[in-house]
Amino acid sequence: MATERKKILLRLDPAVHDALARWASDELRSTNAQIEFLLRRALSEAGRLPSGVGRMRGPGRPSTSRDEPAEEEES
Repeated sequence: MATERKKILLRLDPAVHDALARWASDELRSTNAQIEFLLRRALSEAGRLPSGVGRMRGPGRPSTSRDEPAEEEES
């Protein structure tokens, strides 16, 4: 069962937001996902990332069932 994600209000300087949005776009992430990526990286580098934290989905559009190869049934 997936846990509910926390929602926060974040106030940023407009120039910082614009830079983050451009960086996120370059890496095929949303601005929100880019902020989470950077926070996780900073926590990890500082040795403060909790061990039970789940993995982030990779950059880009999520795959759909049509994009994934079909599993073959064993006979």
